[in-house]
Order: sequence, then C-alpha cells, then structure tokens
Amino acid sequence: MTAKILDGRALAASLRAEILARANTLSYRPGLAVVLVGEDPASTVYVRSKDRAAREAGLDARTIRLPADTAQSALLAVVQQLNEDPSVDGILVQLPLPPHIAARAVIEAIDPAKDVDGFHPLNVGRLQDNLAVLAPCTPRGCMKLLELSGVNLSGARAIVLGRSSIVGRPVAALLLGQNATVTIAHSRTHDLPAECRRAEVVVAAVGRPEMVRGDWISPGATVIDVGINRLPDGRLVGDCDTAACARHASVITPVPGGVGPMTIACLLENTLLAAQARRSKP
Repeated sequence: MTAKILDGRALAASLRAEILARANTLSYRPGLAVVLVGEDPASTVYVRSKDRAAREAGLDARTIRLPADTAQSALLAVVQQLNEDPSVDGILVQLPLPPHIAARAVIEAIDPAKDVDGFHPLNVGRLQDNLAVLAPCTPRGCMKLLELSGVNLSGARAIVLGRSSIVGRPVAALLLGQNATVTIAHSRTHDLPAECRRAEVVVAAVGRPEMVRGDWISPGATVIDVGINRLPDGRLVGDCDTAACARHASVITPVPGGVGPMTIACLLENTLLAAQARRSKP
C-alpha cells in the first residue's frame, strides 16, 4: 500500500483564495494585529509569513515589534490598546515570549472575541463544550486536512500523540466533536506502538523527529503529522517516518507542506470569522 499524500499547500491556497473572496464582499477590511517581542529567528520568519499571507487574503495586517527587554506591564498595555481598537478584529501575540514575561497572563489579557490563536481560557472552555469558537489554528488545520482525506470520523478510533494545550488537547476536543473515539497518548502511555495500531486516525504532535515508525500504523489508517523538526543536516522532518508510514497508511500529510501551510490559512480564517462575529453585534 502506498499512501495518498495530502497537499497542505494546495488546500491552504484554496482556503486563502476563499477568504479573499469573502473579505472582498465586506464593507471593511478585517484587521489582524501580530505582536512580536524580541528577535527570535524562527518567530521573525513566521510573523513575516503571516503578515504577507494576511495582506494577500485581503486583511488589514499590522505587526507590532517590541524589544526583547520589554516589560510585561508594557506588553499588557499594548494588548489592552489593541483590545480597545475598533479596527482590530484579531490579536496574536507570537510565542514563545522572553522568559521574564508570563505567557499565560498575556494570553488571558486578550479579548476572547479577538483571540484568533484560540488560547484564551474562555475559548478553550467553549471548545471543550463543542460550542462555536475560535479554535486554535493548527488543530483547525488538522481537521480540514482530515475532511479533505475523506475519512469518516464518526465512530472512528483516533489517537492523538501529544497532550499540549496548543495542539494535542484541542485537536482531541475537535475529534470528539466529530464523534470520533479518541485516545490521547503521551510519554507515560504503556506500549505506544500497540495503541497506535488500534487507531484508524493518527495525529502525531510530540515534537520528536520520525518517532512514529511504519509498523505502528494499521493498514489503511489516516496519518496527520503535525511535527516539524530540523535535523543536524538541515533537513525538515515530521514526527513520523513518512516513507515507512506511507507503506501502511491510506492517507498521510507530508513535512514540510502538510499541516504547516494550513496553520497560517486557518489564522486568516479565524480573523475573518472574528471580524464578522464582532462587527455584527449591536
């Protein structure tokens, strides 16, 4: 068996085009504000990509750059200004933050209606209750890729490798919302390969290069590889051994070019949804 490769770049491009078309019907431009503290190289590149993608999708994008030694109180003041700015529909504070800033305090300071990262406790709680919410962008992208794969999630056995609040737990909640039977696996899970073999859907989000081996995958399973890891030789690989897993799976996402492009596209979609919800209120 050779798995079908899900092209995240193509799906993301289609979604961005749809967002542009929807944005062009509005009497305003949805506004996205990204706050970058410091000069972390990976974050700088990522924020630049977000800014470019937002502008191409018809959004009003701005990036607020603050020095690495910015005090937490100063960052909170910037967040409050953005909360109060009627032209801003979505706020994203790029993580990680410098160690002297408590990320949780900053996340909780963002207006939940503008929390396009989906990390605010109110949005987390709504997600767990299967209510309409701004879901975190990477989990939302995973679900769109699963939809594209054609897998019927209702009743399907799914395993999520990783229990982070950014990917593992929210994607598990979204799978439950689609009536999947979900197992969350982690470093304390006994016989992880056997647990994976029981699953019809595998979502790998552990941050360990090529940890998931081919013989962990049951025949015909759908594999969503969230990981992106740089090896010493410079290559980017996922959490799955893609070539080996593809010999067992029916569908698999590549790294790069799978979940990554969908994350930015879903950020733009969240901004559009936030703008429409917020501006439709009296």
